[in-house]
Amino acid sequence: MAKPKQKAGLPTRQQILDFITSSPTPSGKREIAKAFGLHAQDKIALKALLKDMADEGLIDSAPGRAFHKMGGLPKVTVLRITDIDGDTVWAVPERWEAEGIPVPRLRVREQRGKRSALGVGDRILARTEEAGKGWIAHPMKKLAGGEEQMLGVVHEEGGRLYLQGVEKKERHSYPISERNGAEPGDLVLANKAGKPPRIFAHVTQRLGDPFAPRSFSLIAIHRHAIPNVFSDELLAEAERISKQPLGEREDLRDLPIVAIDPADARDHDDAVWATPDDDPKNEGGWKAVVAIADVSFYVRPGSELDREARKRGNSVYFPDRVVPMLPEILSAEVCSLKEGEDRAALACHIQVGKSGELKSWRFTRAVVSIAANIAYDDAQTIIDGPESPRALLDDRFAPGAEKRAEIEPALHHLWDCWRALNKAREKREPLDLDLPERRIVLDEKGRILSVAPRERLDAHKLIEDYMIAANVAAAKALEAKKAPVMYRIHEPPAREKLVALKEYLKTYDMEFALGQVIKPATFNHILERVGEADFRDEVMQQVLRSQTQAYYGPQNAGHFGLSLGSYAHFTSPIRRYADLIVHRSLVAAYKLGPGGLTAEELASMDRIGESISALERRAMEAERETVDRYVAAYLSEHVGSVMDARITGVQNFGFFATIEGIGGDGLVPVRDIGREYFRYDEASQRLIGEDTGEFYALGQRLKLRLAEANPVSGALRFELPDGKGSGSGESSERRGGPPKRIIKHRGRPANIRHQGRKR
Repeated sequence: MAKPKQKAGLPTRQQILDFITSSPTPSGKREIAKAFGLHAQDKIALKALLKDMADEGLIDSAPGRAFHKMGGLPKVTVLRITDIDGDTVWAVPERWEAEGIPVPRLRVREQRGKRSALGVGDRILARTEEAGKGWIAHPMKKLAGGEEQMLGVVHEEGGRLYLQGVEKKERHSYPISERNGAEPGDLVLANKAGKPPRIFAHVTQRLGDPFAPRSFSLIAIHRHAIPNVFSDELLAEAERISKQPLGEREDLRDLPIVAIDPADARDHDDAVWATPDDDPKNEGGWKAVVAIADVSFYVRPGSELDREARKRGNSVYFPDRVVPMLPEILSAEVCSLKEGEDRAALACHIQVGKSGELKSWRFTRAVVSIAANIAYDDAQTIIDGPESPRALLDDRFAPGAEKRAEIEPALHHLWDCWRALNKAREKREPLDLDLPERRIVLDEKGRILSVAPRERLDAHKLIEDYMIAANVAAAKALEAKKAPVMYRIHEPPAREKLVALKEYLKTYDMEFALGQVIKPATFNHILERVGEADFRDEVMQQVLRSQTQAYYGPQNAGHFGLSLGSYAHFTSPIRRYADLIVHRSLVAAYKLGPGGLTAEELASMDRIGESISALERRAMEAERETVDRYVAAYLSEHVGSVMDARITGVQNFGFFATIEGIGGDGLVPVRDIGREYFRYDEASQRLIGEDTGEFYALGQRLKLRLAEANPVSGALRFELPDGKGSGSGESSERRGGPPKRIIKHRGRPANIRHQGRKR
């Protein structure tokens, strides 16, 4: 490695990062000082600079006080063996404190010709090497102690207890060496140790019945290591700061501001109000207020509450519980915008033109008293009238005639202003993939009553469009002050994704030109061409798959899905750390009082963006897995029933299908679809019978019998009702199209309209 040029004075942060990243040996303070030719008086300043860089999250220190780039690995570190797959050994760092950055997985490279002496759970001291997009570990010596932890369910077989992991991909059961009071059927935490073929499990904690209410979310919490307990010290801090006076604020308590949320909402970040604008310069337009919980007033930078919120990144929502980003006294009480209670808000005042354009905006710290917390369904009922609104309002607000008289006209004004906002939305043509979520309905004991798609109402779209308007205003207001912005970024699709989409659309005889300028409207036009054909859902899923994952960052790259040049998340600071950062930047830029963005946060914006993006992905995966488990639990009562299903994927080992209207992916193994040999045609993504020509293809609708439903893993297995193949070319013609390519839904990018959440 070339030695860096020696310069007078301290090196820059970037020079230090470049040096410790490229150095082939561990680099501590002494090595850095020597490399840059620093003298004794400079070494004190270097020590302070390195401490600042560590506080800013740019570097971390390894054992021996050597430094490495945060999110990277020390040159020499302790690893723990997690998997052995044939001759391939995998390990992870024993110590990993880069919050929100996924733990790297290293391939252990041992001496050639030697059989591995390493087993799952072993600890090793290893030299690490970054190779391409991955990491390689070169073992130096084996260390004492260490075991791999797993979550699983105990079962009995042949008089012996075994542990089956909760993940769908877990193919093995492990004999239990120490049961620690666990019984067959228990959900447990265990340590996995040994080496193939003698890997065993040692139960460390009994968690109870995996089929009991609330256990499915508990599985996800443990599996994804989601922090779900606040310390007593932190709760005491939350209690103390919740009592602080609101201070000088704009008084908006006379406005009939309403909060419209799901009926089962656990917290209320936002409330809205609109009225015709009396400004002659905005004739025919509207003025509106989007009031957002002023979390930045309570959660100050550098506090224990702030550190815990950043570590969590966001609240995680399960059908039976919420794991909040903030303690309940803040998230559900003091910060939550509740009817009839004085609450601190950061108010976004916007002027909306008659065509829905945002003409101006300003931000103030305000005190509000919400006129009503209204469920989406109730708000829609009031608007749809004509007779039901009065009965609903009389019942809902019987004690307060004055308030009752305010709410109905307030809602009508909100709807009228929204119709203008919706015009502007239609004009810019954002990506329009209206994909409903599954709604899990539980009884008071947490038992499943039903699983069904959420209904999509205008009330959902109304709140979404007000939130988008406020998010745009926040981004542009900060840009006007040249202040830092934590943008919500959604980049255009990559070329390889577009090529795959082009090939897919060919199977429907639909052309897709790669040379055109790709806009969100490009994909909307594809769906318009498909119309209401049977394969519309499959095309919509493939369009979804072609999109990039949305993320957070301080460098603006626009929001492709919403067709917006500047976009930031501002409207949900109770449940998203990104929004809290935007609030703090607004407070600092517009001198709105205490709790503004600090210099330390400014220096760490890139790292904070990476962290909260990764934590968002963790939450989405945990939420999706839990819904799959609830669906499997619901369907476990219907094993043996024949149901309407649709094929969602085809592979050489079988095809995947989902139950219409309920969801839940399950496998039909190729061995179960007929006695003849079925050939997998990769080009057309079909399973084709060699003798009869029967085939199974993506999107095909058919009857299937539910053979298995495993609530612990969320896995389903189907079989054909008559036990033999029943697909045909004729059924493909009835579908209205040729066989199609595989689509596998891997999570929606955060730019798609969906139910129950606000952008």
